[in-house]
Amino acid sequence: MEKAILLLGKRSPFYLYILLNISKVPSTEVRTIELSFSQNRWTLLYNPEWVEKTDVNFVQALILHHLMHLINLHFLIKPKNKREKMIWDLAMDAAINQYIPELAAFGIPLNLLIEEGHGVDNERLFVLPPDWMPDESAEEYYKWIMKKMEELGRFDVTLVAQLREKSTDSHDSLQKIQNIDMVLELTQSDLAKAFNLYGEKLPSGIKRQVELAIFRPVLNWKDMIRRFAGLSEYGERHTTPLKPNRRYENQPGWKISHMAKLAIIVDTSGSIIDEELDQFFSEIESLSKYVDTNLVLVQVDRAVNLEMRYTKGAWRKMEIIGGGETDLQPAVDYLQEKYHPEGLIIFTDGFTDLPVVKRRVLFVLSSYYNEEFAEQARKVYGRSSVVILK
Repeated sequence: MEKAILLLGKRSPFYLYILLNISKVPSTEVRTIELSFSQNRWTLLYNPEWVEKTDVNFVQALILHHLMHLINLHFLIKPKNKREKMIWDLAMDAAINQYIPELAAFGIPLNLLIEEGHGVDNERLFVLPPDWMPDESAEEYYKWIMKKMEELGRFDVTLVAQLREKSTDSHDSLQKIQNIDMVLELTQSDLAKAFNLYGEKLPSGIKRQVELAIFRPVLNWKDMIRRFAGLSEYGERHTTPLKPNRRYENQPGWKISHMAKLAIIVDTSGSIIDEELDQFFSEIESLSKYVDTNLVLVQVDRAVNLEMRYTKGAWRKMEIIGGGETDLQPAVDYLQEKYHPEGLIIFTDGFTDLPVVKRRVLFVLSSYYNEEFAEQARKVYGRSSVVILK
């Protein structure tokens, strides 16, 4: 493994820098090499017996294969069923094997695999894109496979997928990763650091993929909401003499404060126009339908102007109060002190100072947002703390 990693480093120190943040662990539980995420870091599991009997050039090529899965953020792809997984496996490999000469030498283009429905009589089979369709993403190859299968009237990819799996990996560990927002943020951060140091010397195709991964929008709106919606609805637990203790007669009982799970701040200052308010309340209404929890909402310009429990359709009768200068901090302090919410969602255009938030926070910025505010929020609270409404 050490020889293979050093050999990979000769291609580019970019790969060595990425591997510095990845644990290398021998394991007889894997057939060849497998990439997984555990204990807040990536781990490269490898079978020492397989490594020992395999040519070092091929070992380093397969390490690069897994790094390319990482660079392309393929752990974000979550197939809905077994058949869809097979198709995604083919598409993901086609997207990366074209950049690895040692694997491309054994490659079979997607069009031959799909049109003929089988591979070749070869121990090693690595999927390549159609000759006329290089340098595309896994998403584009997935679309092509689906369209081609529809044209052919053939939807069974089991045999092709099994042949592919014998030669490489199953992607199972990638597709089972939880805490996607945290994994994504760590991965993009590591890629950005490596790219800043050594990115200029990468081959053009791989360089473009790294740039896309670094600057790719972190998560979509629904994924962001799930980050908050999965949190506990319970607040603080404290004793009270007004409630009997079920176990001990002479002791006070316990009471759980049912606090707001999510708290929403809406910027109603003078810089916010009607179009932006429409954007905000459209998303808030969708949120009220999407999550089953208490929502407390406050409006704020330079002070808290209105507080209410938001329920479906409440926007129709809501009065908008504000129009002054912008200061989000009073609303943040008010909600944290009174409700102790697990998550704060702040709707604003960002033309104000970044507030200090002690809870989980998501800034939802209008399409007319302040770029400096967005960048500062990402630096302080993480890349997944900002959503831009389009």
